[in-house]
Amino acid sequence: MSDSIKHECGIALVRLLKPLSYYHQKYGTALYGLDKLYLLMEKQHNRGQDGAGIAAIKLDMQPGMPYINRYRAVGAKAVAELFEYVQRQFVTLWKENAERMNDMDWLKQNTSFTGEVLMGHLRYGTHGENRIENCHPFLRQNNWMTRNLVIAGNFNMTNVDELLQQLYELGQHPKGQADTVTVLEKIGHFLDTENQELFDQFKSEGYSNIQISHQIAEQLDVVKILRRSAKTWDGGYTITGVLGHGDAFVMRDPVGIRPAFYYQDSEVVVVTSERPAIQTAFNVPFDHIKEIQPGHALIIKKNGLLSEQQFSEPMQQQSCSFERIYFSRGSDAEIYRERKELGRLLCEQVLDAVDHDLENTVFSHIPNTAEIAFYGLSEGIHAYIKKVQKEALLCYTDQLADSIELDRVLDMTPRIEKIAVKDVKLRTFITQDADRKDLVAHVYDTTYGLIRNGVDTLVVLDDSIVRGTTLKQSILKILDRLGPKRILVVSSAPQIRYPDCYGIDMSRMAEFVAFEAAISLLKERGQEQVIQEVYQNCVHAVHLGSKQTKNYVQQIYQSFTDQEIADRIAEMISPKGIKAKVQVIYQSIVDLHRACPKHTGDWYFSGNYPTLGGNKVANRAFMNWVEGKDQRAY
Repeated sequence: MSDSIKHECGIALVRLLKPLSYYHQKYGTALYGLDKLYLLMEKQHNRGQDGAGIAAIKLDMQPGMPYINRYRAVGAKAVAELFEYVQRQFVTLWKENAERMNDMDWLKQNTSFTGEVLMGHLRYGTHGENRIENCHPFLRQNNWMTRNLVIAGNFNMTNVDELLQQLYELGQHPKGQADTVTVLEKIGHFLDTENQELFDQFKSEGYSNIQISHQIAEQLDVVKILRRSAKTWDGGYTITGVLGHGDAFVMRDPVGIRPAFYYQDSEVVVVTSERPAIQTAFNVPFDHIKEIQPGHALIIKKNGLLSEQQFSEPMQQQSCSFERIYFSRGSDAEIYRERKELGRLLCEQVLDAVDHDLENTVFSHIPNTAEIAFYGLSEGIHAYIKKVQKEALLCYTDQLADSIELDRVLDMTPRIEKIAVKDVKLRTFITQDADRKDLVAHVYDTTYGLIRNGVDTLVVLDDSIVRGTTLKQSILKILDRLGPKRILVVSSAPQIRYPDCYGIDMSRMAEFVAFEAAISLLKERGQEQVIQEVYQNCVHAVHLGSKQTKNYVQQIYQSFTDQEIADRIAEMISPKGIKAKVQVIYQSIVDLHRACPKHTGDWYFSGNYPTLGGNKVANRAFMNWVEGKDQRAY
């Protein structure tokens, strides 16, 4: 993605099913769980570079002994900082008394993070400052073991105000307004309720208080707690949690917007946001890893019993397609195939745009994340050449072509080059919210001498175009220096037209070059009344507070074809003084679904939100734009 957007936190959960001594004996390390957690987090580092956190819960600890450990850090190197912090105690111990490293009971009693349940989180902040207080896991403490709660998640709720109001009505006074606070306190409230109900039941049956604590730990109905907690949630989420006594859960929203994968054997249960992390860390095949179903929670009881239970009625699954286009790592076998298919499906449009003139066309990609889709586009071009060559051979055998023409056709090959290379150091600095404008023009270096001045068309593939800022301020200027006759920018994703409210930091209408293009066309054609009509509809819907709110912003685009908007985008992203003619081609939504049939969530492209809260966010974002408010819509 040439435009940088923040997105998609990552989670990891490791539940050791054997005593710590088992792993020490088999794998030769007392830190097997921590080692695996570190691998899982590093292999998902793409999902969060603003901060990270880990937590560990020790089972069956004696009263008075700490059994929950947590540590959080901020910054791009947060994962390394976390595990360096944890390792220090063991390095010191190794130097002072190495034999202690072989005593599993002593380690569990006297060192931190030597627990059987381990949780990790990687944070990309969609809003708020990068402070320790904003990093997961979050901890809700209590002197009763079964009332302690640790949570971390990849989620955004669209109805935070409503959820906060519900907490107020319960008599609570939350310390913040973020959805993390509402989720923690919502689950915490019903955890307390379940504890109290069980306490009252066992008390009436004559159990002592100490006996009741043990009974509650065994009988606690986790899925009941989650069902009651999530009843009014509207959003996309994968939330992992651990209770103080050792029960753990991972819950996924009813639409399946956010991803969650798990693996189980006789030694561990492990859950992550991305499948390849498990494959790499545990060396297990693709088909041994399962996906948590929408509206279901994976429950791991303290005794190690695993079950996947429904906590909410599943809706039509619309998993986030951006995961497949860009966010998740391409090392997932399915994602790799899908990204290649996204590129291949663009082949016909690209060939038409260059008038099938491969001799005078150079193909490349920007940035590196578009590389896999570029492989697909390249394969499509090669397939086209093979078809042309086959037809020429058949024609030649019928004496219908001369040998010179046949030689020309048989010599056809696509000109595929590495035109632009990203300067990694500059890019790393820029992603840390520094001033982009002064540096963005120098993010890419180009390869000179490959383009014939004023002759060649340069085709560059991007995985998606959000704002078009980097294209206008940097990439197109740099590419124009190479002297192409035309520059054809190809996006493997459709036009991004609407805000996301389920975990991607795209919440303002002015961020979308497709929206700005549509507004520009409306004004040019004297249809500015459409803007006011949409605004009034949005205002009316907000005042009504209807639960059947529709996405009125879709009306902004109804007067135009996709091509008309793409052509206007090409004009808008063309820098002043550029010599080459710029053209933009986008993936169609139809072909997106052909390439990614299991991930049909396309609301940022189509405006078809899977929850009512999404429609409200789209309308509110449009109202903010009209009113000149530069703020999030949720």
